[in-house]
Amino acid sequence: MPTDREQFWAKLVEYDHFRRRLWIRGQRCHHGATGTIVAVLAFLGLVASPEAAAEAARARAIMALAAGSALMIHDWKDRAIWFERGYGSQP
Repeated sequence: MPTDREQFWAKLVEYDHFRRRLWIRGQRCHHGATGTIVAVLAFLGLVASPEAAAEAARARAIMALAAGSALMIHDWKDRAIWFERGYGSQP
């Protein structure tokens, strides 16, 4: 019989091995949704950074922005359900 801790972690993160889908607290993790978060954080890092920021930090932020954009482009066809709560229409 699973303990309370095991039940908590089982509900926190679920992985559908057959369909290769990840769920965190009942929310499906799409490439596009993840890319949106990565791109927004990278953009904010570029905008908020002072002019004296190191070249390496700026280059990493630009690479993160590009990676986030690529994730969004990869999953663009499913954009209507990126942030849909719960299992909903996501088989």
